[in-house]
Amino acid sequence: MSLVVSANDLAVDEIVQRANLASFYAGDDGRAEARMLIEDAKGNKQMRQFVILRNDLSEGGEQQFLVVFSRPSDVKDTVFLVHKKVAADDDRWLYLPALDLEKRIAASDNRTSFVGSDFFYEDVSGRNPAADQHQLVGQDETHYHLASVPKDPTLVEFARYTMKIDRQTFLPMLIEYHDAHDRIYRRVEVLAVDAVQGHPTVMQSKVSNLQTGGHTLLQFRGPRYDLGMEESVFTTRSLRNPPRTWLKAQ
Repeated sequence: MSLVVSANDLAVDEIVQRANLASFYAGDDGRAEARMLIEDAKGNKQMRQFVILRNDLSEGGEQQFLVVFSRPSDVKDTVFLVHKKVAADDDRWLYLPALDLEKRIAASDNRTSFVGSDFFYEDVSGRNPAADQHQLVGQDETHYHLASVPKDPTLVEFARYTMKIDRQTFLPMLIEYHDAHDRIYRRVEVLAVDAVQGHPTVMQSKVSNLQTGGHTLLQFRGPRYDLGMEESVFTTRSLRNPPRTWLKAQ
């Protein structure tokens, strides 16, 4: 598969659809090791290390995600499970080993901090494109420029967001969230992209909280696709008993 996709004069809905597929649906399934580096405005730093597994039930449709933490010791064996839906709210669970507690993540918590980082729960598996109204506000030789507003503003903390989408890979390279006063308060940037098995793959991204001055750097290592993972990997049984075979480097 070619890394470059040619496109001219696409409708905004097709741009958004391709961006969603490029960001979250490469291959039929996927595995990657990841490390989060969290830094607050005072320079205090934390680290999170985990493996993320993904299985697609349909192209552009329902998916399953499993995130298993290995470092540091205070989050080791914490597990995050997502059953991503299209026509309904996603099902999300968090297992906290220190409390031996399985916790359901309510839809109202989707845009809250993911394990103390500047990423949100919703960032891990993606936001439903149908939740927002999108407008193509411009384009240049390298990017499409979109502006989006939530269809139900009571469910989110932002008033609108803008995206710069790469015209070749369709990966969103920059997303900026605006508050009710139209001030940018949150920024998501892609810092590095590589071709993995023909798929343009984000290798490094950064989320900045412009209100607090903190940021989180997310780095991926060894991403692989089309591994043939079974659906049984992504059941609630894996919260307490993660699939050790798939957590090892392939």
